[in-house]
Amino acid sequence: MTGDAAVVAALGAVDSRFTTSTTDIELPGGIVRLLHPRNADDLITEADYVRDERLPYWADIWPSSIALARAMAGLAPRPSRLLELGCGLGLVTISALRAGHTVLATDYYSDALLFARRNALAATGREPETRMADWRAWPPDVGVFDHVVASDVLYEQSYAGLLASIIATALVPGGTAFVADPGRSARESFIGECVARDLLVSDSLKVPHQDGAIHQVITILEIRSQPS
Repeated sequence: MTGDAAVVAALGAVDSRFTTSTTDIELPGGIVRLLHPRNADDLITEADYVRDERLPYWADIWPSSIALARAMAGLAPRPSRLLELGCGLGLVTISALRAGHTVLATDYYSDALLFARRNALAATGREPETRMADWRAWPPDVGVFDHVVASDVLYEQSYAGLLASIIATALVPGGTAFVADPGRSARESFIGECVARDLLVSDSLKVPHQDGAIHQVITILEIRSQPS
């Protein structure tokens, strides 16, 4: 099977393996029709949870990802090389591709990468580079980037130090990361871990979000590496 045929087969496997639906998300540049599993709970497996407490968070559309995707044009206006950590369904990656960035989308689930590639191709006509990556054993050959982005990933205390370390390693001197967070328990620890690594942290933007009775304020943290 040729490389192109393998890509087509892999992306086509989404249709055969998943019961899906679509949700329209309004972004700068137009609506994105995001393909996703109809019910993320159906993807929970005992084997994944027993192995490392993995749950399919990637399969949901999180308010923080919508907020970050909408803000991308203003937050990182110059086309550059960009890394997304925990890309999920690919919404932030799509926004970055639309803005002209070259994107490496990473996730801990291979299925997330399939959906991200397929959604990006449908929305932009382009596919991002993709790579499976475990934050606890970050691949040393991933390289460095002008920007790193992540949304709603600080739901475990252990992630604070892991995320800060990856950002410190992955940013070029003077590079910028943007982390959208709705107030998860590890946010303050993450800020402290960034400061300990000589990264500069500020609140770039606060975005109110309401979904029925749920009210959130999503903070988009701006993290800068020291210039050389």
